[in-house]
Amino acid sequence: MNATHRFLQAGAVAGALTLAFSVAHAEPRRNYYDDPFVQVTSALPGCPVPEGPLITHAEMQAQAHGRVDRGTTCFRSGRCRLPNSYLYDKEIVPRVRQFIAQDDRFADTSIWIVGQRRWIYLQGCVASEPQREALERAVRGIDDVEAVIDELMVGRDSTPRYRVAEPSR
Repeated sequence: MNATHRFLQAGAVAGALTLAFSVAHAEPRRNYYDDPFVQVTSALPGCPVPEGPLITHAEMQAQAHGRVDRGTTCFRSGRCRLPNSYLYDKEIVPRVRQFIAQDDRFADTSIWIVGQRRWIYLQGCVASEPQREALERAVRGIDDVEAVIDELMVGRDSTPRYRVAEPSR
């Protein structure tokens, strides 16, 4: 075995140990900004459960400046009455939840919602593409909702467009 081969082999071992250490000591994920996250419907069993707005401490620090800037821009520009657009979320999410839960068009779905700065993230599973479009259109019409981010799946078998929760141990 030549020196180059031993060097590469040692590098591979060191990389594997680093990966194993980082997985074993993965930074915990939390909802540092207390963004509202709720399940609204649960009629499609087996729908991948979203992780929600969980981030690491490092991600929280990296997002801090942007969140302050995006949150206050709405007020400074005169489009929001509250001084930070994130302050709307705890009021908007329950209204979105109530609307979806009472609307029979969405009774056969499994939907979770996240609220961040007047944006509503729709996650989970719907039964059809027309149902998905109707849901997005309806939520967009709720007062104070600025944007709707559609991360829904039609059915339960495709790959989710959102981070999936880890199974309970």
